[in-house]
Amino acid sequence: MSEKVSATSAASELIRRLQSEHGELMFHQSGGCCDGSAPMCYPNKEFKVGNSDLLIGTIEGCQFYISASQYKYWEHTQIIVDVVKGRGSSFSIEVPTGYRFLIRSKLI
Repeated sequence: MSEKVSATSAASELIRRLQSEHGELMFHQSGGCCDGSAPMCYPNKEFKVGNSDLLIGTIEGCQFYISASQYKYWEHTQIIVDVVKGRGSSFSIEVPTGYRFLIRSKLI
């Protein structure tokens, strides 16, 4: 079975760069606020994970959370974190880099 969450090589490279600058990181899959359904990257423990958030895996050593209600829509897919050039309008840590994380998916 495929991992529930993975990252493209471009996303992995950006994550490692951010880790070297900011230390440990974590991801939370947004449910529609700010940048739509973009994955949000934060310094570890700077985002308060709630009781309804599920840990579904790790990418580059970063825990990846999603709310249980959002997970119902994604449960039959592999979430693939990718990165594209451009600036998102979120609180995610990569915003100043000129790149933004986004989600791709495939059925599993």
